[in-house]
Amino acid sequence: MLPLPADIRPLTGSFTLTEATTIGWEPGCAEVARWLTGALSRPTGYPLRAAHNGVGGIDLNVDPDTHPEGYRLRVRPDRITITGGSPAGVFYGAQSLRQLLPPQVYRRAPVRSGPWVVPGVEIVDQPRFGWRGVMLDVARHFMPVAGVLRLVDLIAAHKLNVLHLHLTDDQGWRLQIRRYPRLTEVGAWRRESMVGSRQHERFDGRPHGGYYTQDDIREIVAYAAERFVTVVPEIDLPGHTQAAIAAYPHLGNGADGPVEVCTRWGVSSHVLNVSDQTVAFFSHVLDEVMELFPSRHIGIGGDECRKDEWRASPAAQQRLRELGLRDEDELQSWFVQRFQRHLEAHGRVLFGWDEILEGSLPPGATVAAWRGPALAVAAARAGHDVVACWDSAAYLDYRQSDHPDEPIPVGTVLTVADVRAFEPEPPALPAELRHRLLGAQCNIWTEHADQPRTVDYLAFPRLCAFAEVAWSATDTAPWHGFDARLTEHLSRLDALGVAYRPPDGPLPWQRRPDAAGWPRERADRDAELAALTGNVLSPREPGTGPIES
Repeated sequence: MLPLPADIRPLTGSFTLTEATTIGWEPGCAEVARWLTGALSRPTGYPLRAAHNGVGGIDLNVDPDTHPEGYRLRVRPDRITITGGSPAGVFYGAQSLRQLLPPQVYRRAPVRSGPWVVPGVEIVDQPRFGWRGVMLDVARHFMPVAGVLRLVDLIAAHKLNVLHLHLTDDQGWRLQIRRYPRLTEVGAWRRESMVGSRQHERFDGRPHGGYYTQDDIREIVAYAAERFVTVVPEIDLPGHTQAAIAAYPHLGNGADGPVEVCTRWGVSSHVLNVSDQTVAFFSHVLDEVMELFPSRHIGIGGDECRKDEWRASPAAQQRLRELGLRDEDELQSWFVQRFQRHLEAHGRVLFGWDEILEGSLPPGATVAAWRGPALAVAAARAGHDVVACWDSAAYLDYRQSDHPDEPIPVGTVLTVADVRAFEPEPPALPAELRHRLLGAQCNIWTEHADQPRTVDYLAFPRLCAFAEVAWSATDTAPWHGFDARLTEHLSRLDALGVAYRPPDGPLPWQRRPDAAGWPRERADRDAELAALTGNVLSPREPGTGPIES
């Protein structure tokens, strides 16, 4: 099974699913019963039905004394019982039940006639972390709604529970905002895209775009909620905002005149200005975001904000002096704090990349620590909750091998084994701050993933390894047969139609000889991150000059 449950005990006998099997559910389990009925009926062809307060061949119930996301699954010859600490726990027990059946149970229509036999077993299980996330970048390459819903199903099947949608960036704005229609009329479309890594200066000459209407988002959020996945939106600011500035030029600093939606990969030098009008504009944007997304966390990015325009802008420098700030890092922190207070006033929590720690930030935000465990410790010490997602273990766009046919190889090598070895809890995190570590997340950036099957290739099977890191306890034998279990799990991915990377390397149609990458060595990457994190980890004396980002 994958992820590995906490405790598995074989029982004698087995249960056979038949046309007469019913699903009995107790209060609170109606949604899970409906989902499980569909999940089992489609591949078996059996007319399964769910019965409220009924005793079926499969019984679903809630025991509030159990961990909220934990469950107990017991398979006996006469009955299968799934008891969860909440409906979410019941759902995860149902996912484990699917793994006990033949892999064809993951298909959407019958391809075999049975028998559908579940071995006798008792499983007692609960997750290690509460935040088990996947970030999908839909700004660089737009993924249509159907692809997002499919990804929700895939991450739910692996007992992951957060989908972080990176909705805006320099290269595209993907969310309809009623008050500001040009964000999608203009910002959702670019005239061309780079082919391969940006160092090669190649472009495809083909327009790209797309966005989610507000009804699209309502559908995604509701579909995910039925599978106990929380969708966390991210509106990146004050950097990574060239698409917004292209739509509404008054948001920028006017340094180079009008700009277009960025056609290049990398980080744009165009950032938002720091006027009250711009703060009000994005407060209105976030108001509509909060209408659409009920998640406790609302992402504002805050990463990779180049401050050259602020240094050159008389208006930004005047604002800095008026506020009594020392430098542009503190100006960015002031900007972020305005939205932190705005979100808190609506009962939400600001969620941002670890650059939001630059300057200063009052306690209470949640930090996605992507530049290493030292940033996670720094965030926890500063009074923030933390999601561990450092690039050296959790960036699934990084190349998967040194193989010459690896498509568009970027970053350092990150194998399945590297992801499985990810330890989200930093050794330097004091015991009294461990409650600050909410969990872990893997990130799928899509500069080089222009279609869902390319996302499949980047994500799987590394996402399977990440799921075990985020779910399974650490006190079992190291990896506990992970490689053998993953080999078996690939047949489930086949049934789900996932275009994963085969263990022996890419298939011919997964290669990209037309698009060159930019492989990096780990030493180079470590040196770059050391330079980038200096202004967060190094103490700053009052009166010192600005520290370059």
